Amino acid sequence: MRKILLISAAFLMATSAGFAQSQKPTTTQKTPAVATPDTTNPGAPVQGKNSFTESQAKSRMEKAGYTEITNLQLDDQGVWRASAKKGSKTVQVALDYQGNIVTK
Repeated sequence: MRKILLISAAFLMATSAGFAQSQKPTTTQKTPAVATPDTTNPGAPVQGKNSFTESQAKSRMEKAGYTEITNLQLDDQGVWRASAKKGSKTVQVALDYQGNIVTK
């Protein structure tokens, strides 16, 4: 009986060591699927397939405090770009598919 328990314990230890060595799948933190409002993505605007409509893009920019949004266009990288005002300053604003809004 002791021999069976000892063999069983050795088998369990050997198989669990194999599981401990398997690698977790790697994910890229550069381009998460959605924007996190408490942090900014240093790589923004991120290129990718953008599902925002023109009116949604404009609405998001307005919610971020931009006014007088003009020349709003979706570029070939999937980023909405426009000219807008933030306060009294005219800036170039971009909205990527993640919802990140950045200015130049």
